[in-house]
Amino acid sequence: MRTDVAVIGGGIVGLATARALVEAGGAPSVLVLEKEPALALHQSTHNSGVLHAGLQYHPGSEKARLAREGIRAMTAYCREHGIAHEICGKLVLASTDAELPRLDAMLERGRANGLSGLRRLGPEEAREIEPHVRCAAALHVPEEGIADYGGVCRSLAREIRAHGAEVRLRAEARRLIRERGGWRIVTSAGDFEARLLVNCAGLHTDRVARLAGERTSSRIVPFRGEYARLRPERRHLVRHLIYPLPEPGFPFLGVHFTRRVDGEIDAGPNAVLAFAREGYELHTVSPADLIEALAFPGLWRFVARHRHMVARELAQSFDRRRFVAALRRLVPEIRDDDLVPGGSGVRAQGMLASGQLVEDFEWIERPGAVHVISAPSPAATASLVIGEEVARKVRTALGAASSRRP
Repeated sequence: MRTDVAVIGGGIVGLATARALVEAGGAPSVLVLEKEPALALHQSTHNSGVLHAGLQYHPGSEKARLAREGIRAMTAYCREHGIAHEICGKLVLASTDAELPRLDAMLERGRANGLSGLRRLGPEEAREIEPHVRCAAALHVPEEGIADYGGVCRSLAREIRAHGAEVRLRAEARRLIRERGGWRIVTSAGDFEARLLVNCAGLHTDRVARLAGERTSSRIVPFRGEYARLRPERRHLVRHLIYPLPEPGFPFLGVHFTRRVDGEIDAGPNAVLAFAREGYELHTVSPADLIEALAFPGLWRFVARHRHMVARELAQSFDRRRFVAALRRLVPEIRDDDLVPGGSGVRAQGMLASGQLVEDFEWIERPGAVHVISAPSPAATASLVIGEEVARKVRTALGAASSRRP
């Protein structure tokens, strides 16, 4: 089969990219290649379900811009297609007086990022919104919310098929061969030819990029996020979204509470090294993935730089009392028996050999290929906008290729 554009990866970013391509005037032919037996089985549907407004991202960063544009696009899409979502708001808590300067700094950052309606609240004002929290002060973020990203993915898949795009499942990319006029993509479902390649492979983006001959500066290191869930009779303890104030110098947020569109309340996650890139359970081990991660010097430099945080996350993962204690800093009434096992997700964390995390979006553009190497949170929120941007790059590349033809 020959196509104009082959999108490798049928998650929310790949599907959004395909949608943006097929809905444009004079649309190219599009093929989506997904290695799993169904679409969007990994990060797209193993996340917190939060609509991020861009509060904590550095002003001027891609994250901040994409979050602001993305939340508007995603809420509009959910309204148009009848997908469950709610702009319920979020509280960010300063637990002690020592954290108040950082809360004020976050307020200013949010304003610099264009968020509206931000308010600094005292303890009593915070309890008017979330009656069971304890804090020295809080920041109310009214624009944040929740969405059914699984529903978004199903809707995107229907749209792209209706516009003539082809979707091939169980089609894992194994070789990418540059040929005159495009690519030959050797997959577990056969060979395909494409003029242009788009890499949206999520947990495997760096590997797909290397198959295409790229030498990426970063490596995907998988971190498993482990959630607990409140028992139904204790859901009243959390009304919306309750977050801690991010700790300076720590790359992960820490445990928090998230209400989902079905009314469930998630608590977590811890962040620990996954033993497989798709290792949602502790006992899921891929020797190849684990050896690759442990052989990467960046991981050990990261551990050395953040050893206290790494020790804390591991302790909370293996010691239930420590996990509950972290939750009780936000909602003191939480008890151990309030919690039942929840789901888990694996975060595709870009990391440099120096041990530095890739905090922002990372793209590689080449003649004939666009690689979305790192798409960290808020990638789900911003997926429609990311898809539009990738599609613009693709259309420009296709136009340039056409103009070079004799």
